[in-house]
Amino acid sequence: MTSSAPLGLQGAYLLGERSSHDELRTRLLDVAGELLLTHGPDGLSMRRIATEAGCSTTVIYTMFGSKEGLAEALYLEGFERFRRRLEAVPPRKDPFEYLTALGPAYREACLSEPAYYSLMFEKAIPGFEPSERARTLARAALNIFDRVIADCISAGYIIPTQPRKIADALWAAAQGAISLERAGHLRDSRTYDAVTTATICCYLVRKE
Repeated sequence: MTSSAPLGLQGAYLLGERSSHDELRTRLLDVAGELLLTHGPDGLSMRRIATEAGCSTTVIYTMFGSKEGLAEALYLEGFERFRRRLEAVPPRKDPFEYLTALGPAYREACLSEPAYYSLMFEKAIPGFEPSERARTLARAALNIFDRVIADCISAGYIIPTQPRKIADALWAAAQGAISLERAGHLRDSRTYDAVTTATICCYLVRKE
């Protein structure tokens, strides 16, 4: 009978190797994002990223393939971080309360990740266009809004319509306020709260 111990050791080794790979990948993306934020697109060179991250350019090319591949990885990482923040909001029994709680979490995600935000929404790298696959995955990161809005419709809070239609309207309103806040035109969350609340109110069921 073959012992299972070697398989266990091999599994532990592979798990550790994968963990190290993920940590390095995250490190490279964070370094690239900070260089982009601090120095603009001209600062986003493979050699400079390698120097800052303490690795070789070969490692970067192996992971991302090209500068375009790195840009797309940054784009997707940003949306993945947003997804994790939104999914971390504790669910509420009342879906409308849950939807209300997601709004501040989205704003905080945008303001806490300026490097990723600039690439996701402000075309920080001239000429970079996410692939259709990347755009699909990016929008999927916000699917929690679709789900909670669907629950609000089922509970009778919101008029029956396509949840994504409402989610996209809410997203557009939120982004407008966040863009103004990032540019220094708004000082706090009051306008963000007002426009997102007003957008949701447009779809509420009117009580007789």
